[in-house]
Amino acid sequence: MRSRVTLAVTLVCCAAFAQDKRTLELPLLMDWETVSSPRLSPDGTRIVFTRTWVDKMDDRKRSDLWIMEGDGARPRHLVRGSNPRWSPDGERILYTAEGEPSGSQLWVMWVATREATQITRLERTPSAARWAPDGKRIAFSAIVPEKQGLTVKLPPRPKGAKWAPEPKVITRLRYRRDKRGYRPLGWRHLFVVDADGGTPRQVTKGDFDHGSPRWMPDGRSLVFSGLLQEDADWQVRESEIYRVEIAGGEVTRLTRRSGPDGGPVPSPDGERIAFTGYDMNRDTYNVPRIHVMNADGSGVRVLAEDLDRQPAELQWARDGRSILFTARDRGSSNLHSVSLDGATRHLTTGQHMLRSVHCVGAGTVGVLRSAHEPGDIVSIDDKGVISPLSRVNADVLEGRQLGAVEEFWVKSRDGLRVQGWIVKPPAFDPEKKHPMILQIHGGPHGMYDCGFDFERQNHAANGYVVVYTNPRGSAGYGKAFGNAINNAYPGKDYDDLMACVDHVIAQGYIDESDLNVFGGSGGGVLTAWIVGHTDRFSAAVSMYPVIDWISFVGTTDGPYWYTNFRKYPWEDITEHWDRSPLKHVGKVKTPTMLITGELDLRTPMAQTEEFYQALKVRKVETAMVRVPGEYHGAASRPSNRMRRILYVREWFGRYKGEPGN
Repeated sequence: MRSRVTLAVTLVCCAAFAQDKRTLELPLLMDWETVSSPRLSPDGTRIVFTRTWVDKMDDRKRSDLWIMEGDGARPRHLVRGSNPRWSPDGERILYTAEGEPSGSQLWVMWVATREATQITRLERTPSAARWAPDGKRIAFSAIVPEKQGLTVKLPPRPKGAKWAPEPKVITRLRYRRDKRGYRPLGWRHLFVVDADGGTPRQVTKGDFDHGSPRWMPDGRSLVFSGLLQEDADWQVRESEIYRVEIAGGEVTRLTRRSGPDGGPVPSPDGERIAFTGYDMNRDTYNVPRIHVMNADGSGVRVLAEDLDRQPAELQWARDGRSILFTARDRGSSNLHSVSLDGATRHLTTGQHMLRSVHCVGAGTVGVLRSAHEPGDIVSIDDKGVISPLSRVNADVLEGRQLGAVEEFWVKSRDGLRVQGWIVKPPAFDPEKKHPMILQIHGGPHGMYDCGFDFERQNHAANGYVVVYTNPRGSAGYGKAFGNAINNAYPGKDYDDLMACVDHVIAQGYIDESDLNVFGGSGGGVLTAWIVGHTDRFSAAVSMYPVIDWISFVGTTDGPYWYTNFRKYPWEDITEHWDRSPLKHVGKVKTPTMLITGELDLRTPMAQTEEFYQALKVRKVETAMVRVPGEYHGAASRPSNRMRRILYVREWFGRYKGEPGN
């Protein structure tokens, strides 16, 4: 066993991380850009979109609005901001940007003159902003702080005395923690404000959250979903579709199903409303169905009954006869449509990730990623032909050699087919033996895809064969596949991962003495589970994991995790303990690093500490990396993302060729 040494990570290229100049070097991450939320102007001639870049001096991501012609010509900068939306007449753009008194606020810019006006000045960040059909008002949602219901009155303090600050009294199951400490979550309500600015008017009330608003075409009312956050039984998370009249605030409930309904989208003529939902059950993974109903809530019916994939980004076709949507399927995402008689059609096909789709008349734009395309604005014609309109990372990738990406399918121990991918080093030689990294996604109902990933390409550029896969429980393969880990996580998903490792080893180019594994969140859970069930890996990195389900369910910010088990831990502790990686720590021999943000609320720092201390007591090689100021993911700041990549590779390099230890 190697002696313990202090980990030292440098963010510059040095001999330890020497790479071919033609590969994807880590410092390039600071030059990386992303595009999002493309929006076609009402006449289809222009596209406005968000372009995000790294501020190297402030160690933050910044977003700007850019505009270009409908064919991608003349891309040019507009203003600092994000989430653009054209006004109905195409003369103004609504967006969010930093403003007074603090945080993000709503702004409106006149495109011709680039004159911008701050529309809101709220203490809480507004979101989900939408233009009224006549362009005179804007609807949005924002959190309204709760009044503290439990108070005490101290005797008068002496003049000039400095007493302790008031305690935070929490009376709801969910609460928020930020840099200012703990505070009540508050309720999300809907507001309307004049497009020229003014005082926003709250149009909803009540002790439940109101979802993103959508204007009815007549401009007199909004439709939205309402989520009853404080249902008496957290096994049931009920939501319904409502309509609220702008003038008087009268609310009408439109759906009355048992189950979560959300994302209402009115048809162009205002006669129908499309939405997604599913029947209430105790499953941990569900596939919402596309529903349509009359504007008054009558005539609810399901479209595309046989669609076993989760629809997203619903929008009506211009003629109101069909609904467009994207759906993830087997590591890809494409655009589809369903007519009012239930007939579905593939509007695009291919192995890529097509998201953020926006349709105006005959024009359609979106953002597309593929194996070697990092993500750019594309247009889609009526035949499904996709054409690129931007290349924001062309300068960074120029002359760079990327690793080949290869798809594979394998049968798990029980015969279930599982999909995965291999990223090979740019200078891959099939006659040589290469070290391998198995990367595991979180969720656990997440989905790895065929699209470009900087981190995997960077690991491959450093000589590793990177394997990533979608074990059972992953999204994109239907309800049965996703729900296969219900009350059984971790479980057979471990078999799926090992089957993928065996498949890649069988190709003959893997150094079996240098196998490594890492993952975050749900992937951190499975990484910790793996080292308690096999010694085949040389090293492991478990990032922001759950280690002990018993303590986790009482400390996480998501109490819905109680639904992962048939019983509460105080009723029967068996399932929670049997699925906890901590139960198997006595069998761990693999050197295991842990990385977690110190402000993590989803998988609190204490989870990492439990595993670290247990490994230390057992004298297993370990290290705990605590990332200050970071929440779940531990990589919101660009420098921390680079650190996370380097710590993973540094740890793997220390234990090369020492499986089992």
